[in-house]
Amino acid sequence: MIGGLRDRMADLPSYATLAAGSLVWALLMGASAWLSLTRAGWQTTQAVGTVAVVFAIGGLIAFPLAIAAATLTGAQRPEKRFAAAFVALTVFSSGLAAALYANQYRLYYSEWHGEPFSKLWTHQIVFTTLAAIYQFLAVGMRLYFPLGFAALFLASLWFARRRR
Repeated sequence: MIGGLRDRMADLPSYATLAAGSLVWALLMGASAWLSLTRAGWQTTQAVGTVAVVFAIGGLIAFPLAIAAATLTGAQRPEKRFAAAFVALTVFSSGLAAALYANQYRLYYSEWHGEPFSKLWTHQIVFTTLAAIYQFLAVGMRLYFPLGFAALFLASLWFARRRR
């Protein structure tokens, strides 16, 4: 078991590749949100920039985690490696952006929350966070289209075709 895990970890890209990939992925995720919001004529440039930064930071953190998760699946065939990267990048990128959005949402509404660590406060934190994640999934996911989806396809293709 441990030997197989070590072999899989050895298949990870180099730190330099992960760092460069993270920066590129962050730029693409931020650009995807920026493009979608500007095309929709959304609010102010500052508001668009704030949302783009949330998507970019989510992408920056998500890329190495997603590549590690896809590598740890141990998929050997290119189509399985593509699927593993596609799912991992989707889940980690959208999940981390949703978590960052939920944290920002929670910080905004915390002014009206009850006494910290009380039963009421816990209830408010849980449901504020769940509402933020739902809102992100319902409204924010569309910001990944079309640029983010194309980047997802290309990154998954890169992962599937890279030498191990």
